[in-house]
This record gives sequence, C-alpha cells and structure tokens, in this order.
Amino acid sequence: MKKGKASANIVMAIVIVWLIIPLLATIVYSLFEDWTGIVPHGFTLANYQKIFSDPAFLTSMYQTVIVCAVPIAITILVMLLALFAVTVYFPKLEKYVQLLCMVPYTIQGVILSVSILSLYAKGGGVLGERMVMLIGAYCIIILPHIYNGIRNGMRAIKMNTLLEAAEMLGDSKLKAFFKVIVPNIITGITVSSLLAVGLLFGDYVIIRNLSSSNVNNMQKFLYQAMKRSSTESSAVFVVIMLITFTITAIVLILQNRSALEKIRNGGK
Repeated sequence: MKKGKASANIVMAIVIVWLIIPLLATIVYSLFEDWTGIVPHGFTLANYQKIFSDPAFLTSMYQTVIVCAVPIAITILVMLLALFAVTVYFPKLEKYVQLLCMVPYTIQGVILSVSILSLYAKGGGVLGERMVMLIGAYCIIILPHIYNGIRNGMRAIKMNTLLEAAEMLGDSKLKAFFKVIVPNIITGITVSSLLAVGLLFGDYVIIRNLSSSNVNNMQKFLYQAMKRSSTESSAVFVVIMLITFTITAIVLILQNRSALEKIRNGGK
C-alpha cells in the first residue's frame, strides 16, 4: 500500500511539474529583455510597467471581467428557473431541455457570431447593440457547462423530498428552491462558473466579430501585444493567468467559508 501510494505521489508530482513548466518559462521570459541563449539576460520590469500604464490594457481588463460576469450570472439564473420548472412541474420535458442545452457544443464561434450579426445587426433596437449581442452569444456558449453543473448538483440531492419538507414548514416551492436547494448545489454552480470563466477569458473570435472596436477584452490586447513584442505579450499572458487564478481562488475560498459556516451552524 505504501509503495503504491508513493508511486502515485511521484507520478502526480511529475505531472504537476510538467504542467507548470510552460507557465514558469513564460514568467521568466516576461522578466528579461532577451532569451535567445541558454540563460536569459537583461532583467527588467519594463514590460509590466508598460502594460499597467497603458489605458487600453486597463480598459480591456475591466471590460473582460464585465463581459464574463454578466453572461454567467444571467445564464445561472435562467437555468435555475428553467430546471426548477422542469423538475417540479414538467419532468417529461427534461430530455428536451437537455438536448437544447447541448446544442451549443456543436456550434463554432465563427458560425455563431456571423449568424448573430446577420440576424440582429441591421435591425436596430436593443438587440442590435454590440454589447447585447456579445452577452447573448456568451450566454449560448457557456450554456452546456452551466446546465451540467446545476443538473448534476440537483441529481446529487433528493430535491423533491427537500422541497416537500420545506413546503410542510410553510415555504412556497419557489422560495424553498432558492432557500434550500440552491445552497445545496452551490458546488456544482461554482465549478460550472469557473469553467465558463476560463472559456470566456480565452475567447478571441466571437468578441472580435461581434464587438468590433466597441469592446476590447484581454485576448484582443494580447494579440496586439504579440505584434509589438514577444516579451510584452508574455507579460500580458502572465497577468491573464494571475487574474484567472485570483478569481478561482476567491470563489473557492468563499465556497469553503460558506461550507464551514453551515457545518458550524449545524453543529450548534
């Protein structure tokens, strides 16, 4: 048993190191002026000073967070309400909802963005706004991930039993759903949200086709930086990774803190 555990730990360590090496190499490359030989030379923080003093980078960072957070929040709310209605009132329709939610897996970003442009861009009105089209496209792209996370969470608990117990205590079905069910499936919601964040942070095609120059995310800024300097683009990539890791860490810390508070309250 000890030999098997030791072997598993060694394999895991090797895999972790193998995955971290590209990120470490990128960090080192961004901190030096040149790395054409075995050892880099010319240590400098100029690349980071340059991008953080650039208003375009700060704007792209802010807009990236907005265009990620808003579609995720909208999709989570819509899917919670849809799955509540299907699970409680129309269980026979669940297979059709699942089919519709899986359709975006088959849609390429180029096809989706061009289709949305051809359908709404010339019509004017609210739906013709670039930001609205972009948020709508992102809601479609992340739909399968959000659906799977929420649905798997619901299947892991006895949802109908919990709803019936809450109703016996005087709550309505909808109130009981958000008061009892949603806190119990918060892990599934968190995991699916993090997957969606990773997907939207890495988008370049959809936002370029739909937003034109109205909205700039960090991938568009990274593409422009690659044209100017490879070391500057490495610094931009490192910042993107740090922001992604920070968002993930904050969400996981809040989730763990909420779980600990629930355990303590239950213990009391």
